[in-house]
Amino acid sequence: MSKTIITPKKGLTRRSTLLGMGAAAGAGLASQVMPGFVRYSQAQTSEPIKIGLQLHRTGIGASYGRWYERVTAAAVKEINDAGGINGRPVEVIIEDDGTDPKRGAEVVEKFATQHKVDLIYGTLFSHVVIGSAPRAGELKMPYVVVSEGYHVASGALNRYCFQPGITDVRSQVSAMAPWVSQNLGKKVTMVFPDYAFGHDHRDYFSAAMKAQGGEIVQMIAIPPTESSFTRYLPQIPSSTEVLYHVMVGPAVLTFVKELGDFYGSQRPQIFGFIDSLEAVDLNTPQLEFLDGTYFWEGNPRYAQANQTEYDKFYREKVGVDANGASTSDPKDISTYAHMFGCWETLYVIKKAMEMSGYSGQTAKDKQGFVEAMESLTAFEEGKEHPQGAKTFNGKNHQVYGSQYISKVAGGRMDVVHKTAIEDGMYEITADYTKMSL
Repeated sequence: MSKTIITPKKGLTRRSTLLGMGAAAGAGLASQVMPGFVRYSQAQTSEPIKIGLQLHRTGIGASYGRWYERVTAAAVKEINDAGGINGRPVEVIIEDDGTDPKRGAEVVEKFATQHKVDLIYGTLFSHVVIGSAPRAGELKMPYVVVSEGYHVASGALNRYCFQPGITDVRSQVSAMAPWVSQNLGKKVTMVFPDYAFGHDHRDYFSAAMKAQGGEIVQMIAIPPTESSFTRYLPQIPSSTEVLYHVMVGPAVLTFVKELGDFYGSQRPQIFGFIDSLEAVDLNTPQLEFLDGTYFWEGNPRYAQANQTEYDKFYREKVGVDANGASTSDPKDISTYAHMFGCWETLYVIKKAMEMSGYSGQTAKDKQGFVEAMESLTAFEEGKEHPQGAKTFNGKNHQVYGSQYISKVAGGRMDVVHKTAIEDGMYEITADYTKMSL
């Protein structure tokens, strides 16, 4: 496990952070909080706030990890340039978990006992979150993930776990199933990875489609380490009207190419999660097959005609051009649909730490941070939340926002439908606030 430290800018003062906070408030970037939350006095120390970034630097999540690291560095620079958090610079310590659940738990232990971080953040792959979160709870270490699984919102984890910067699969598929049913077809075959993230799609998209009068005619679960898919594709029934795919990992390009070879020019409607093509150039040879198909995007890779000033600002800061590629290398495609969650999550962490007057000097500081997070209710669209406005539920520790459905045409993707936040809301059954701290 490698260690990397993103060091803060020198010369941070409490005065500079107060000026930064005032500027942010003047720009209308403040979050809404639940009535009755008591703000504490600001910390009186200049020691850095240490954030442990649990990074998928290697393993099947490496393409995401590279961009999660890049966005984290950009957001931390912005935060430190504006005065840090509570007058303190932010320092990020990185450990690679190899996208492996067992190593994830080891990384959590190392962050807490060796690096003595204030919190851990950034985990993406759901099986790693599930393998790591219990140890974070035992250590009473805030564990703020940038994942998509339903694991946080379901109540399956613990009070120290939050997902405040990106929506969960259940919300995503609930919001989009009506559009898929009404525009693409009702008889669906699902192809998904055989672990927790894929199982969330299996369970909640199938339920959402049935609620729309649709039918899942086949479910095809594929091991996450699979490198070829030709033996699975004949399992797709001929009655399929919509093929729903959500493959993740280094073999996704192989999956899409083999899908094209299998169908040729005769294919059903295809709806995929961009996870199947994150960090992949749409102009790659053999991907012409995707022309006319649809994708879910958490944040549109290609700058749209109605691009907001906040998206422009965010792209500039993280070094991404209008096509979703690195500004330094047009062949280096970002994981744009997910990585905004890192930027937004860091600003939520900042907000909660400022609300609680976090100092890290006592055990109660982390408890105060947890309670501050639970008091948040909404985030306004802006430079801190460029993907869009969001609602946060302090009981199940999950954020809710809009989703995008984009169509592939001419080697790019254009948004054809944006869901409302309310479209992705579901009955909340978990309440972490009832758990002890």
